[in-house]
Amino acid sequence: MIKNFNKPLSHLASLREVVRFFTPNWFAVTMGTGVLALVLAQVATPGMPLYALARALWGINIGLFILFTLLYSSRCIIYPHEAGKVIGHPQMSMFLGTIPMGLATIINGFIIFGKPLLGSLAVEIAHLLWKVDVLLAIGCGIGLPFLMFTRQSHQLSSMTGLWLLPIVAAEVAATSGWIVAPQLLDPAQQQAMVISSIILWAFSVPVALALLAILLLRMALYKLPPAALSATTWLGLGPIGTGSLGMFLMCQQSMLLESNPIFGPFSHVVAGFGWVTGILLWGFGAWWLLLALGITGHYLKQGISFNLGWWGYTFPLGVFTLATFKLSQLTPFSFFSTLAIVLLALLSGIWMLVMTQTVRGAWSGKLFFAPCLQESKPLKKEFEEKLS
Repeated sequence: MIKNFNKPLSHLASLREVVRFFTPNWFAVTMGTGVLALVLAQVATPGMPLYALARALWGINIGLFILFTLLYSSRCIIYPHEAGKVIGHPQMSMFLGTIPMGLATIINGFIIFGKPLLGSLAVEIAHLLWKVDVLLAIGCGIGLPFLMFTRQSHQLSSMTGLWLLPIVAAEVAATSGWIVAPQLLDPAQQQAMVISSIILWAFSVPVALALLAILLLRMALYKLPPAALSATTWLGLGPIGTGSLGMFLMCQQSMLLESNPIFGPFSHVVAGFGWVTGILLWGFGAWWLLLALGITGHYLKQGISFNLGWWGYTFPLGVFTLATFKLSQLTPFSFFSTLAIVLLALLSGIWMLVMTQTVRGAWSGKLFFAPCLQESKPLKKEFEEKLS
């Protein structure tokens, strides 16, 4: 009989126990760490100490992703029945979407940090990993909603920003595609990657925007989620910021379509659409950022305890910061560059706080537990009781 699955481990107890309690939400650590490395690279050039720090974070992120992949794969092999319970859990299953998004930050790093070290080999690795990332993103974007419709139990009152995680993975992959495409030597491959990324963006953003509309209705009707889920209010900034960044990148990479007899005549249309859509989404993201800051202030007055969900503060802010840096490059207004630096400082402070607490929680064992294995009342019912 399964008992005490949520009992904290003591100083990591044993590797076997760590494997048994390892859940996919740990991959959110790679998302937050990876995006900070990418943002730092926006203000540093090779040779600068800040660039070395960003590259070191990227290297650490690769190590974390490999470690987490080994741990989670081991859990699926050693405890297949227990690991399978994740897909039936209405919240923990959503974190499967963090796996391709964490991988995307590594792919982008191969272009920014890996190419100066490995040359064309870094581009080949990034291209190969991107194909894997696309398959994972599509699988999450289709598979998890299907599970929501057929196997899981959901109510509007228990909806949170976690619903966005499997959906957003495709647009994150699209953004990586627009970053890798110009590095390829074959024009046909470049164009195929640009078009594929457009499809991936459309595969995700409209669905995410629809969910955001429902999420706003849910918060108006049932108020804010419990304090333990406070960071989920930031997750709405993720698809908005990534969508904006993707459009700015598409605007730049539209020139890769000019040599194609079919796409060439429309390349200027693609560029214009990307610019207008990108800045519209950025404005929407600015509204959501201010709202999220206000909600976080409300939670802080109540007091909130640390959990792995705090990594939800990092990646959404990171991609919006990247979009702001890109906007500052595409416009002559100094306001955007100044704001980007402010957001970078905020992101760095949040990352240091969350990473420190994560290391402490991992060492003490408190962060290793599997909600999908608890025998007590379902998490959904507990969520609803907290709302009432």
